Amino acid sequence: MKLEDKIFSIGNPEEFSSVALEVYRFQKENCEVYGEFIRSIGRPTPTRIEEIPFLPISFFKSTDIIAKDLEPELTFLSSGTTGMIRSRHLVARSTVYIRSFVNTYRNFIGHPEEQVILALLPNYEEQGNSSLVYMVDHLIQLTGSPLSGFMLNDLNEVKKAYSKAILTGKKVIVFGVSYALLDMADIDTDLSKATIIETGGMKGRRKELTKEELHHELIQGLKVPFVSSEYGMTELLSQAYSDKEGLFTCPSWMKVLCRDVNDPFHYVAEGKTGGINVIDLANLYSCSFIATQDLGRIEGHSFRIMGRFDNADLRGCNLMVE
Repeated sequence: MKLEDKIFSIGNPEEFSSVALEVYRFQKENCEVYGEFIRSIGRPTPTRIEEIPFLPISFFKSTDIIAKDLEPELTFLSSGTTGMIRSRHLVARSTVYIRSFVNTYRNFIGHPEEQVILALLPNYEEQGNSSLVYMVDHLIQLTGSPLSGFMLNDLNEVKKAYSKAILTGKKVIVFGVSYALLDMADIDTDLSKATIIETGGMKGRRKELTKEELHHELIQGLKVPFVSSEYGMTELLSQAYSDKEGLFTCPSWMKVLCRDVNDPFHYVAEGKTGGINVIDLANLYSCSFIATQDLGRIEGHSFRIMGRFDNADLRGCNLMVE
């Protein structure tokens, strides 16, 4: 079986560990940036996933990270304010990204063919080269509904689209950047029959809020029982989605570990806050082992986002801190 197929066939933790170590060996030899990083830190060859070195996410701002002899089919840029250096993710196989996000969406949110999807992501569309817009656009196409689509800044049009979508009897999904959803909440919008998925990001439009504060305001203003979140970023090809308790669950080819904030080669106990390391095996032709600037903690088989490291760039990937 090809390594690419092994990744999406993982069925248990033992298989995950085995495939992750195989991906590590592949990337050590085929991803020049990651291979040089491994050699520079001089760590022994890992025998378990906790011993794998994780590449600091900042490398995506300064270097092109892609397996040798491959050309990118897609290039994604992170969102950011004027003058900010944006991360750059070169995607060698668009089919791998599509396979990852479609399977994850079906498992956690439902089948898009049975849905109407409305997207309130104006700033992502304006900046261009967004992996989030690419994903949501593909899901919108899968719905096959003329009512699905991207909404810009006319909030009354969003209300009208939602009302029409409800009449179809299909499940309605609303993807929204934080400030756009808050704008909807401010005008007394009833989206009580929709599933709300916020994707983070105030973009300087509003005061930054904690996750709990944001969701409280959205629940009250949109009249929904809870708000889900999507944990994803430009540098990843996989996503996790949160439940009503705010806990994120990963697909079988993705795993989150929490490192000690003072020692990147040690991990904190379950329930303790640490820096988030992500294993994203869908990043096969890039780097699957990324040390993010996010803070979180492991709770059982899930994880919770706690914020960001001090002085980390504010970005639109679901991480609001005061």
